[in-house]
Amino acid sequence: MCFNSKQTKLALEVENRFKATIEKKELFKPSMDINGFDFGINPVIIDENPNIIKHYNWGLIPSWSKDEDIKKLTLNARIESIEQKPSFKNSINKRCLVIANGFYEWQWQDSKGKNKIKYEIGIGNEDLFAFAGIYSQWVNQTTGEIKDTYSIVTTQANQLMAEIHNTKKRMPIILKPEDESKWLQHEPINNFAYPYEINLIATKLDNTPQGLLF
Repeated sequence: MCFNSKQTKLALEVENRFKATIEKKELFKPSMDINGFDFGINPVIIDENPNIIKHYNWGLIPSWSKDEDIKKLTLNARIESIEQKPSFKNSINKRCLVIANGFYEWQWQDSKGKNKIKYEIGIGNEDLFAFAGIYSQWVNQTTGEIKDTYSIVTTQANQLMAEIHNTKKRMPIILKPEDESKWLQHEPINNFAYPYEINLIATKLDNTPQGLLF
């Protein structure tokens, strides 16, 4: 699963990394803690225009939805069932890159999760990367408001993430830089399911410096 991420880089660094221009720089706000359940806007690159960085709301709202309530259930899309789920199947070929340089997960220390250890996970050196995402456009039939929304695609956890996310054992799909264009060009979605993975580094966020590398 992935409900908490970060994007702390400045605009120019993001533009240089992804060879794209931020469409509305006034919306671009680096953040150490992006909480999916805030349903805020975050930087993405969509397949229709990979040279532009846009801002979409986290929490995909399918075009057929009567209201926004579904977004709390669509922060993540499981790759194993994405083609069958009504919320996602119309967005399989609406691909996006969700820009980040870290995400957070909690390791349960007991069966009820009363004691948890927080980890930050990334690719090392605070480097930027892209989550595999899908997107949708929704129109509020009452107000006419248009919302562009996205979901992060998840897969079975690798060895590192199974140790950290030791309940659901899921992880977001982080694309290898050389595969970002393949995702946007609609390569078969199952090509990106586990065991597809990129090397990750996890750091325990407490008073004891400890890193995990797989």
